Amino acid sequence: MSSSENIPAANFIRQIITNDLEQQKHTDVVTRFPPEPNGFLHIGHAKSICLNFGVAAENNGLCNLRFDDTNPEKESIEYMQAIEKDVAWLGFEWAELKHSSDYFEALYDFAVQLINKGLAYVDNLSAEQIREYRGTLTEAGKESPSRSLSIAENLDLFARMRAGEFADGAYVLRAKIDMASPNINLRDPALYRIRRVHHQRTGDAWCIYPMYDYTHCISDALEGITHSLCTLEFADHRALYDWILDNIEIDCHPQQIEFARLALEYTIVSKRKLNRLVTEGHVSGWDDPRMPTIAGLRRAGYTAASIRDFCERIGVTKKDAWIEMAVLENCIREDLNNNALRAMAVLEPLKVVIENYPSDGLEILEMSNHPQDESRGKRKVPFSQVIYIEQDDFADVPPPKYKRLIAGGEVRLRGAYVIKCNEVIKDDAGKVIELRCSYDADTLGKKPEGRKVKGVIHWVSAEHALDAEIRLYDRLFNVANPDAEDDFCDAINPDSLTIIKQAKLEASLAAAKPDVGFQFERVGYFCVDAMDSRSDKLVFNRTVTLRDTWFAK
Repeated sequence: MSSSENIPAANFIRQIITNDLEQQKHTDVVTRFPPEPNGFLHIGHAKSICLNFGVAAENNGLCNLRFDDTNPEKESIEYMQAIEKDVAWLGFEWAELKHSSDYFEALYDFAVQLINKGLAYVDNLSAEQIREYRGTLTEAGKESPSRSLSIAENLDLFARMRAGEFADGAYVLRAKIDMASPNINLRDPALYRIRRVHHQRTGDAWCIYPMYDYTHCISDALEGITHSLCTLEFADHRALYDWILDNIEIDCHPQQIEFARLALEYTIVSKRKLNRLVTEGHVSGWDDPRMPTIAGLRRAGYTAASIRDFCERIGVTKKDAWIEMAVLENCIREDLNNNALRAMAVLEPLKVVIENYPSDGLEILEMSNHPQDESRGKRKVPFSQVIYIEQDDFADVPPPKYKRLIAGGEVRLRGAYVIKCNEVIKDDAGKVIELRCSYDADTLGKKPEGRKVKGVIHWVSAEHALDAEIRLYDRLFNVANPDAEDDFCDAINPDSLTIIKQAKLEASLAAAKPDVGFQFERVGYFCVDAMDSRSDKLVFNRTVTLRDTWFAK
């Protein structure tokens, strides 16, 4: 990632940072990635991770990982651990690991500062009344009766809120800004609420928790963040970000810069909706290979390099735009085409007996692990009298231009011999269950004399084959924008998972490890399932097909 050819292309955020450094507005660059630990990270977060860590690294700066843990009802240590794992797996190292809860005492003190300046007050309106008083985009809001409380009364009430004297929801601390502001975010927003919830880090020390908009800007300032990068939905919140920092006694004032969030076709990136997929059993968990979570993509066989490449290709813009799923899929195809080891696997086996091959014969053939990269070495593949080929690689009644095996016809076995089908054996229902063939012993690595054999098919030795379960994953949704449906779950693709129980794999795959991709020749790209695969029950997940099978849909 450090070579000059991998330096990301310029974008408006990088230009802002370059200008700031040139004008000596900052002497260094400090960014942060600040997820809320209320779920697993998804592909949209990957874009933010790559941007925040990337611009810091490009300028010899620092990037913190900070958990926005101010809503303990929905957060957990498990999610924090998963987030740390995902960021590290993507290839990034944070300067410091921080939590918003590290600053709870400081945040309280800053709130007291605002009260003392007459810029915050304790309000007893209900949540419904606050919404009613806020007004609309075309009508100004009206002031709460509590707005006229004295500074001494507000300090007393706020201290008693912290002491736990009041019921949940009885009071909130609000900023005193402008109830007629055209920006609704400035109409006396809430800064603190009462919530008796056990916090995963601070326990029961607090029964009041700060709101995100209040917490985030102060946390940025306390960490010395120079550029606070966030998605476009926070653009209208920037005025509040600046107002809070302008009205407390703090040395640093980061610059908030917004960029377009990721909108990826055939998926959703709302944590709430992803959680519904999990809790309602539409998927097996947050790391289901059909999920757009980083954990799900990793389990499916996506590489960190392919995700970083995807984030760089889509770029950073100021305007939301849909990204085709094919862009992400092509990134992993290119990565695996260049780097995945080759192997043979038969998903729907058809038995082939090579009658003129010795019944006890065995050859160990050497095949390249990667046809374009000889440095990857060779693997040993056993060949014997009985082999398996794909059912689709034989046709009793071949369609036009069929170039695989037919009755009386020949085909080459990849890396091995030319065989000829002499007899077709069927069951009582007329299904082909076995082929009797002969081989040309003089065709190992050679063309047959006097004839041209066009087709090449893959195979595995029956005696040495490994039994495996193959999971063919496809896009979870069958429409480009599932959020546009009345219920996004109605758009779930019923064919997003096909399980093949009786696949046969070549023997070399016994040593396959998770996070190592393989190209099953002529079939697709696969990896060992990190959760379910065992030595006595191999499970492989399809990462992506060899070609874009959705192009014509």
